[in-house]
Amino acid sequence: MTNPLLGPWDTPFQMPPFDRIEDDHFRPAVEAALEEARANVAAIADSDEAPTFANTVEALERSDETLGRVLGVFYNIAGADTNDTRQELSRDFSPMLSAFSSDVAMNEALFQRIETVWQARDSLDLTAEQQRLLYLTRRRFVRAGAELEGIAKDRLRSVTERLSSLGVQFTQNLLADERDWFMELSEGDLEGLPDFVVDAARSAGEEKGVKGPVVTLSRSLIVPFLQFSPSRDLRERAHRAWAARGMNGGDTDNREIAAEVLALREERAGLLGYDDFATFKLETEMAKTPEAVRELLMKVWAPARAKAEEDGLRLAAMMHNDGVNADLEPWDWRYYSEKRRVEEHDLDETQLKPYLQLDRMIEAAFDVANRLFDLEFTPVDAPLYHPDVRAWEVTRNGKHMAVFLGDYFARGAKRSGAWCSTMRSQRADVRPIVVNVCNFAKPSKERPALLSYDDARTLFHEFGHALHQMLSDVTYESISGTSVARDFVELPSQLYEHWLEVPELLTTYATHAETGEPMPAEMRDRLLAASTYDMGFQTVEYLGSALVDLEFHMSEAPEDPMAFQQEVLEDIGMPKAIGMRHATPHFAHIFSGDGYSSGYYSYMWSEVMDADAFEAFKEAGGPFDRDMAARLEKHILSAGGSQDAADAYIAFRGKMPGVEALLKGRGLDDAA
Repeated sequence: MTNPLLGPWDTPFQMPPFDRIEDDHFRPAVEAALEEARANVAAIADSDEAPTFANTVEALERSDETLGRVLGVFYNIAGADTNDTRQELSRDFSPMLSAFSSDVAMNEALFQRIETVWQARDSLDLTAEQQRLLYLTRRRFVRAGAELEGIAKDRLRSVTERLSSLGVQFTQNLLADERDWFMELSEGDLEGLPDFVVDAARSAGEEKGVKGPVVTLSRSLIVPFLQFSPSRDLRERAHRAWAARGMNGGDTDNREIAAEVLALREERAGLLGYDDFATFKLETEMAKTPEAVRELLMKVWAPARAKAEEDGLRLAAMMHNDGVNADLEPWDWRYYSEKRRVEEHDLDETQLKPYLQLDRMIEAAFDVANRLFDLEFTPVDAPLYHPDVRAWEVTRNGKHMAVFLGDYFARGAKRSGAWCSTMRSQRADVRPIVVNVCNFAKPSKERPALLSYDDARTLFHEFGHALHQMLSDVTYESISGTSVARDFVELPSQLYEHWLEVPELLTTYATHAETGEPMPAEMRDRLLAASTYDMGFQTVEYLGSALVDLEFHMSEAPEDPMAFQQEVLEDIGMPKAIGMRHATPHFAHIFSGDGYSSGYYSYMWSEVMDADAFEAFKEAGGPFDRDMAARLEKHILSAGGSQDAADAYIAFRGKMPGVEALLKGRGLDDAA
């Protein structure tokens, strides 16, 4: 029988035929697609025709379309709904795909054809987008070792393949730790917890096959537990388990993997002629140099740390007033910060959360996209990869733009965090299939799903990434959508978060789950007034991770990454009661692959722009100004990587911003 991954997809919008795909189909499909891609590449490299942009660069762009289609399905499912078979396949596929990438990048005949086209570029009458594709293609080959020879080339191939396998193992170890740990709660342990936390704990218990409620390591459950549980002992136990992911000893311990990854990255950079991996990695980003990144982070670190230390003194005093004669610890911060928020802002999350229903927040995100870009969303009834997943067709003025999938609830088979990906990326005459994956606490069947305000921001953030994919309008897939500099890719997502703060949007969509009444104006105003509450803590825990990431990759690879991590935190004066947002053994952003390595700073780099970009809307006709939305779409959302990121932002705004808007937006502009 025809493998459904390889045959035609006679489904709505040519979506993957999930109801016919089985795990046994993935290996033969990947092997067949790899064989096809290798044959296509060989045909290009060995061609007797003189090299042209069409028969070399464009042909290479199309050479692995089948492979991309198969892997688009596999890796989305493997991340969002994994099992033992899919994890084994991930481990097996990693060296296969890495070897293929190395073979392509180090194919001397192929590179010479690309080089020939590059040298003749000024006489080829290429469009701006074709010039960009040619530039990026050649750069990708050079940075992958195409100009190396002999032993150096062979060693780089081995290093690259080993790094690929280590990234998969790191991710799977982390998932195993997150999946296997849970803490059972007695009925007495539920005292002080709001109904939505109790409900989520009971639902998690059902998912784990336990009769009673449990706390898991899903952020959407453990964070509210740390916020509301009056039991300091239980908070400590839960927090220690959360912080220990990836360093519990045994087969799932990630510390040796992290050390090997850092050593191999250092070697990789050296083989390519760079002093360190950060210099190599940042060369292609907006920041350009590690020194520019450190300068930005330290400009924010000083006021953020001052604010956090000031807040910590207040929380410690509250704890001592409760009769706890001990230092403020990381498992205390969220609990007393929540109490302080109620006192200072009269903002109780137990009263707020019923107004933030998941379904209504999805509607709100869709409505903003409609008002800014005329997008409309219609539910699609089609087989999907999990019962929790929902699908919508996205249209504009009756024209099909994309299919959007939303997978919102936490489960043991899903890796932690939230992300946006595609099962099919946009290119000429092809519209994308875009996926948002989150890990919100799933309620019991009779209750609606409720979000914290941070959850709602996450939903808007990931939908901002989705818009970047949906509105992409370029010819070539490799520069479509989010295929941009890493420190630019977070701009659309972080910018979209700002619309959640528009009062009229909350008035319309923040409606009570039981009464249907809109959020009272005074509650809404208090919520928005508290938008920078605890920002010292949030900024410090983020910057701690970003600075450790940067120092890891600017320095000689440490034999003991944990000791090095501690040295960095001591040097910057990390407050004792605040931990890194992502400690090394569970820092998947930088150790599951190269994506954010040396690049975790990029959220803050993009924030400098997103704060300024939303100001542009305010300066124009307001948050729903159509002219400004059109500029945003033209220069950023539809353009993908078809031009340099700085040029794209300047075309939108007229200039690059400074750090002042970021400090103001975080409420740190008046910190000591």
